[in-house]
Amino acid sequence: MRLLVLAGGFGTRLSSVLGSNAKALAPIGEKPFLRIQLEHWISQGITQFSFLLHHQADQIISFLDSEKTGVLKSCDVDYVIEATPLDTGGAVANAAKELRLQGDFLLVNADTWLSTGIKEVSERKSPSIAVVRATMGKRYGQVRFNQKFQVTSFTEKGENVTVGWINAGLFKLAASVFSDWDGTSFSLERKVLTELADTRTLRAIPLETNFIDIGIPSDYTRFCRWISNNRKLPL
Repeated sequence: MRLLVLAGGFGTRLSSVLGSNAKALAPIGEKPFLRIQLEHWISQGITQFSFLLHHQADQIISFLDSEKTGVLKSCDVDYVIEATPLDTGGAVANAAKELRLQGDFLLVNADTWLSTGIKEVSERKSPSIAVVRATMGKRYGQVRFNQKFQVTSFTEKGENVTVGWINAGLFKLAASVFSDWDGTSFSLERKVLTELADTRTLRAIPLETNFIDIGIPSDYTRFCRWISNNRKLPL
């Protein structure tokens, strides 16, 4: 199954650490973060990748080209560059159109690490969303679901929630969900996922696994420390 990778964000919160480097290529020891991600995704059976790019797209393309004889040598890789920022939903809709996608695909955030999840999500019906327990729900927002694992609502970031299930940044979706796109920018979370939750068609897949979003300096440092300790310390 093809994995779409959202990698076009501006990485504003991490710019104080990375400077002009793309967030997805943040150095983790001697490797860029995206190299570690690719190794991990491939180890879980992914061989088809599509990268959704905008900001600093040239850096990521250069990296992907350099890995054609490396970690990506047995993979099918392409990318789509947005002429203007389209937000998460617009980026996926644009890729579905440009790549003429049909059927189901997996979607991930380039800057989010999950130690497991690809197999669990790929084996479920679309639309599905991976969720993990977190003690920082106020930062991430919360995903609520019922006993049938039907997502019922999303709590916005910044609301007073301290513990709960959060969006883990891994999805299984159908290209048909984006077939009526009008070319404008929109949020996947606020539009598509919310609409699917309203109709009780979005399924939550709870994961008990390591999760981290390296988008802020403290978590980026924490991930670097985790890797340097051979992934032995809890994230």
